[in-house]
Amino acid sequence: MEFEPWMLLIFPLFFGMGWWAARLDIKDLLSESTAVPESYFQGLNFLLNEQQDKAIEAFIEVVKIDPQTVELHFALGSLFRRRGEVDRALRMHHNLVDRADLDDSQRQQAIFELAQDYLKAGILDRAERLFTELEKSSYAKPALEFLLELFQKERDWLKAIAVSQQLATVSGQSYAKQAAFFYCELANEEITAGNLTGARAHLLQALADCPASVRASIMLGDMEQEEGKTEQAIAIWQGVETQDAQYLPLVAERLLNAYREMDREAEGIVLLRNYLINYHSIDTLNVVFDGILKYEGSASAYQLVRDELVRNPTLLGLDKLLEARLLEVSLDRRADIELVKDLVHKRTRNLAMYHCGHCGFKARKFYWHCPACQAWDSYAPKRDEESGKPL
Repeated sequence: MEFEPWMLLIFPLFFGMGWWAARLDIKDLLSESTAVPESYFQGLNFLLNEQQDKAIEAFIEVVKIDPQTVELHFALGSLFRRRGEVDRALRMHHNLVDRADLDDSQRQQAIFELAQDYLKAGILDRAERLFTELEKSSYAKPALEFLLELFQKERDWLKAIAVSQQLATVSGQSYAKQAAFFYCELANEEITAGNLTGARAHLLQALADCPASVRASIMLGDMEQEEGKTEQAIAIWQGVETQDAQYLPLVAERLLNAYREMDREAEGIVLLRNYLINYHSIDTLNVVFDGILKYEGSASAYQLVRDELVRNPTLLGLDKLLEARLLEVSLDRRADIELVKDLVHKRTRNLAMYHCGHCGFKARKFYWHCPACQAWDSYAPKRDEESGKPL
């Protein structure tokens, strides 16, 4: 293609069009920036300088000037709730719910936020109603999760079970383990009311839904033992080994007492010694030690602890060894051993705790439901030293 002189006219034309487009963009940008209230930029500045209170007041001014700022309403409402200013959060989200110009997704979000405000404020009936409204919305899963939390606070275990089943359907995940704990709580209530038939039905349902539910097995064994069915109780407690062997220390004393009741203490000691060899536990060691001490004498009890300490050296085991040694030594040698034992015992007090894996709460007693954070099954059935937890 040959160059023609008239083509020189095209370049100024393109340049002029580009200049005019840039002018239009700059005008639009300037008009948009002047449309944003000054308080908005002040709020951002306060946030960057970590002055949250001043930032909130600035953003409130923006909301007053421009009520259409829906996202800012949501942000402020959530911030108020996190700060514990639930009344302000409620007002903010109520205003959103009452607005007629919201689309469906914004209205669902407003209802979801308002329900959380009610839950935080402890107004559980209104929170339940609003979360229930969202069961068929895009907020179904988080709404059901909050309902599950709410029903646990109310100790309404039947509703909690129903919600856990809905959650399983919505999420595709299993909630059988949680439901089993709720059935156990129902069984506890029936036992307190004297309805053992109802309690048994709940425990069997827990095991049907979650065969690995150790708590349900332990409670069912307790009921069998209470009714004089010791053989059945022993069989159920022994089944804990196949469910989860780390929970055997929780049934060790029950097993020994049951065998003792049938005058088969030696058989029970043999069973527990095998558990101790295969699944080391300081709690199982304590139970076996007491059994051997009564049945075979202090020398055998001392040898048991010594052998176990060689296999699994721990300070808790050493404390038990010193206790066993005190039973063997003469009076003139007791003082020194008692001094050492006292020192070791003080050192091991914190090691002999159960530890919540969810919130870190420590307790001397084992819990299925953490009293601090309300998490289920968050305690390992091992003392801190056995779990490798630091002092």
